[in-house]
Amino acid sequence: MMKQIKIADTTLCRENNSFSFKEKIEIARQLEKLNVDTIELPEIVNSRTDILLVRTIAAFVKSASLSVGAGRSEQSIEDAAAALENAAKGTIRIELPVSPVCMEYRCHKKPEKMLEWIASCVKKAKEYSFCVEFCAVDATRAETEYLYTAIKTATEAGADKITICDTAGSLLPDDFANFVKAISENTGVPIGIQCSDKAGLAAAQAILAVRAGADCVKCAVGGDTVSLDTFGSIIKDYGNDYQISADIRHTELHRIVGQINWITDNAKNDKSSVTVNAEQTGIKLDKNDDKATVLAAVTKLGYDLSEEDAEHVYNEFLRVALKKNVGAKELDAIVASAALQVPSAYKLVSYIINNGNIITASAHIVLEKDGAVIEGIQLGDGPIDASFITIDTIIGRHYELDDFQIQAVTEGKEAMGSALVKLRSGSKLYSGKGISTDIIGASIRAYLNAVNKIVYEEENA
Repeated sequence: MMKQIKIADTTLCRENNSFSFKEKIEIARQLEKLNVDTIELPEIVNSRTDILLVRTIAAFVKSASLSVGAGRSEQSIEDAAAALENAAKGTIRIELPVSPVCMEYRCHKKPEKMLEWIASCVKKAKEYSFCVEFCAVDATRAETEYLYTAIKTATEAGADKITICDTAGSLLPDDFANFVKAISENTGVPIGIQCSDKAGLAAAQAILAVRAGADCVKCAVGGDTVSLDTFGSIIKDYGNDYQISADIRHTELHRIVGQINWITDNAKNDKSSVTVNAEQTGIKLDKNDDKATVLAAVTKLGYDLSEEDAEHVYNEFLRVALKKNVGAKELDAIVASAALQVPSAYKLVSYIINNGNIITASAHIVLEKDGAVIEGIQLGDGPIDASFITIDTIIGRHYELDDFQIQAVTEGKEAMGSALVKLRSGSKLYSGKGISTDIIGASIRAYLNAVNKIVYEEENA
């Protein structure tokens, strides 16, 4: 009988990743196209921005489950649940160490207290309507009896699945397979594995562990774990012989991995970009910086301002800089709000978005121009993509989307989201800003704001 293996991708959990908001969304979209079973995201660190990121990704991802890390505190679990509230499929991932060295130095807990904390975290996560996964971090260096007790504690508290992590890469493939087999035979829930590739053996560990009883393998594009490309190829080439299969689209595997590699390489090296992502600029300004310095930073972001707009941007910078230092993201927002403020040629009247895990996203948008009501309906790869395509259809023009960002401006479940859209017309960059409690509404307003600036300049050239 063919054994179905689930693949969880951890690319977006890589340590010290420098992905922009737009790049994270694009990676998630590519993984959704590849049909991985789970897309993992790191623990919520900033409740204002990270929750909005997960919610935005949830608007694009409907087939895969979104998994958010938690476990360091009860608040981390609450944040994970808040981030996942609109996800079609969601998992709260409780990641806690079970080896003596990691328990002591990472969590400052004795073994008995860690068992209590595992039970508490899993029970807390089970209060929400999501799958709960317990990840036994550094499991291969744990004392055997304690590891089994920790797993039993998690399952009795309600964990839906268990992941065994060879965090230190301490076992050879056959030993790891025997290790997983013993756990699988004595546990009544699905077993996943996560391997370190420090010795180049992660793929071998993974495939032997699958044959020994593992149900899920954590892979990534790049990073120190099982290579998604390699493991997918093993399943494709040897699956029929060994009665193993997975749902990933093998015909798309190398192309999509190549696209994600291109994104990660550019995020790391900052090359081949028309404009520089906010995280990569190194822009740090304060109230003591003069006009020339501020405008040089604006140029670095890719903007070409008139003298009048340059004056407006600098004056707005001075107002903001009195309250806080200004980085690239703040400077982007200043340009969007202060430069080229024009009458709205196109005004938003209404929008209706249809989206779900069994339908293609669609947008019905109604605009007003010169007193006339015009509307359009289009399909897209997610609700925001559908919205932007619909606007392009209505106005009869398509502009290159250079960047797209969403940030929180207030806290809580009803947080206001601020969307920033950069469009390129010819060689010039235009940015628009929109604010709403609705992520899609903020994005539509930001897109229209940028479009109106382009239309105004074209009509008054």
